[in-house]
Amino acid sequence: MAHRSRLAGFIIDCNTDNLDAAADFWAQALGVTIADRNAGDETCEYQQFGDTPGDLYIEVQKVSHPSRVHLDIEADDIDAEADRLEKLGAKKVAFVKRWWVMEAPTGQRFCVVRMKNPELRSTPNEWV
Repeated sequence: MAHRSRLAGFIIDCNTDNLDAAADFWAQALGVTIADRNAGDETCEYQQFGDTPGDLYIEVQKVSHPSRVHLDIEADDIDAEADRLEKLGAKKVAFVKRWWVMEAPTGQRFCVVRMKNPELRSTPNEWV
């Protein structure tokens, strides 16, 4: 069965006790606004940026691992997309909450998340 996916955006993982300060720094550094200081839920602390280039989804996330930047690929079928990426050489690292953490053949971590607002931003790629 066919599924669709596309680049969702970038997540700035911050190992910090002060996510407000981290979000303020990155918003000023990137020249964007903070659209939602409470974008997370009971399982994750996020702050979402607005006015981003190309309407990319960019947010800061409070994490317990070392700080880093990772990208998200969004798909209407996350399992099918994770399987497609495995065939390309990626590895499934873990299913966390509601997304797949993956590792590229060159070691970079990224996530496969559920597609939000498929009608917005760029047209998703369709995979058979």
